[in-house]
Amino acid sequence: MKRDSTRNEDIRKIMGLKDIATSAMGLKWKWGVHMSFRVVRSSKFRHVYGSALKREQCYDNIRVSKSSWDSTFCAVNPKFLAIIVESAGGGAFIVLPLSKVGRIAADHPLVGGHKGPVLDIAWCPHNDNVIASGSEDCVVKVWQIPDSGISRTLTEPVVDLLYHQRRVGLVLWHPTAQNVLLTAGSDNQVVVWNVGTGEVLVHIDSHPDIVYSASWNWDGSQLLTTCKDKKMRLIDPRTGTIQEEAVCHEGSKATRAIFLKSGLIFTTGFSKMSERQYSLRAPEHLSEPIVMVELDTSNGVMFPLYDPDTNLVYLCGKGDSVIRYFEITAEPPFVHYINTFQTPDPQRGIGMMPKRGCDVNSCEITRFYRLNNSGLCQVITMTVPRKSELFQEDLYPDTAGDQPAISAEEWFAGKDAEPILISLRDGYVPSTQKSDLKVSRRSNVLDKMPPKGSRGASASLGSAGSGGGTTTVQLPSPARVIVGKLYKKSTSSWKEFHEEIRKLKAVIVKHETRIRALEARLSSLPDPANPGGGEEEGRVGDGLGVGQPPKGSSENVNNTHSSPPMALSQELAPDEV
Repeated sequence: MKRDSTRNEDIRKIMGLKDIATSAMGLKWKWGVHMSFRVVRSSKFRHVYGSALKREQCYDNIRVSKSSWDSTFCAVNPKFLAIIVESAGGGAFIVLPLSKVGRIAADHPLVGGHKGPVLDIAWCPHNDNVIASGSEDCVVKVWQIPDSGISRTLTEPVVDLLYHQRRVGLVLWHPTAQNVLLTAGSDNQVVVWNVGTGEVLVHIDSHPDIVYSASWNWDGSQLLTTCKDKKMRLIDPRTGTIQEEAVCHEGSKATRAIFLKSGLIFTTGFSKMSERQYSLRAPEHLSEPIVMVELDTSNGVMFPLYDPDTNLVYLCGKGDSVIRYFEITAEPPFVHYINTFQTPDPQRGIGMMPKRGCDVNSCEITRFYRLNNSGLCQVITMTVPRKSELFQEDLYPDTAGDQPAISAEEWFAGKDAEPILISLRDGYVPSTQKSDLKVSRRSNVLDKMPPKGSRGASASLGSAGSGGGTTTVQLPSPARVIVGKLYKKSTSSWKEFHEEIRKLKAVIVKHETRIRALEARLSSLPDPANPGGGEEEGRVGDGLGVGQPPKGSSENVNNTHSSPPMALSQELAPDEV
């Protein structure tokens, strides 16, 4: 009894409840029971509706990746749309400016530097030109996209992050710290990088199996992960220590979990009977869900997409043709079903536009980019119906901007900060002081690498930025020595090949000259069919209308054809004749 009262008090603090019924806590709400509790309530999002744009306003003819990895395959920001596509001979993804709608050319330039299929991509929240990608080739690459888009296939990243021993299926940027990137691979390792220096900040080795998902809390001070062992873990991202763990869902299929702005945790997964579920939980009580609801018996993994400004959660299942959306409130049953957006085609992947990219003039609160199997990227807008054309302050509170609150060094030193908020009253205005992502190596970077030679980070010596500049990386002295030796070795090999080719050309010229001389001597011999002489021997036909010189000129012919070899032998080296 004492434990229940303590738990209720914690949840009351988190959700801001004045009073909460003890009987409502810890119940597993079945779908039918959940629907029976749904009554008319006051909410400005009760009438949110979705509408799909016309086909000419969408993106068509995109070869979406056919990988079986559970990923959204799509990432979007106010500048660009990125989609993982099929690519022969490696992995690639396409980057399109939002204004480039319509049918996309089959030979459109790609971002293709990976040697294996790309599994996950993520735009940097603090720089709309920077995107990270993880692949089956165990490498994480960070790219700089020019403001005008890419005009030719991009193969040189700003930096390569090498640490994982197996495929990398998850990349996630820190919400407030600059250049902090989290990656997770099939080697059960979670790594936090400082992209600005290419170094590993934190290595988390506490998962016994593949990591399915990861989520930062609002200020980036905690990390939430789900694993194939059916457990969810609350982790200190600076030390890697597990603060709390519990069974997420009892089913064996993939699970997802996200942090809400209030600090609560929203999860999706499967029951033992393979029924899809979602749940709402509170930290320090992860093993006792506040709400547990069963949706249906479909087998597609559900991706929860969260809008912290409106407190709406959108559930998008892989292979589904619907998007369900719910509102999280402090009133029981806490997760309120609003509506379902229905489409005729199943979805392959989906991307969600940040709030700063939405149209505030039309009361658009969310925009989705939905990938179909037919190659169409469908644009879906979620709108709150309002008669007034003025700015709606209740729909658009201050939202997270594109400026980092702290640096990577400050975050690693223990400082936390909430995102810097901006107002959308006058629309989103991009920051004018944005600079290209630059990687600066420290002199002792090799000392901080793991002992294995295959692990570490390497940066490209030059890459094109949005301004067409070049990012230069100063290598440590041991690396410069190795690079110098390799350069000398390659130069000497090139000279040897060049010398061999020159000798071969000389031999060919020599043989051609000898063949011409022999042909001329053969043509000067008398014809055995006409042993007689006379005036008729002056010209002998060869059956092709080409006359042969008279016998008396054979010496001149021999002299003529024998002189070039003499001249050539004088010009060539002794070993080439």
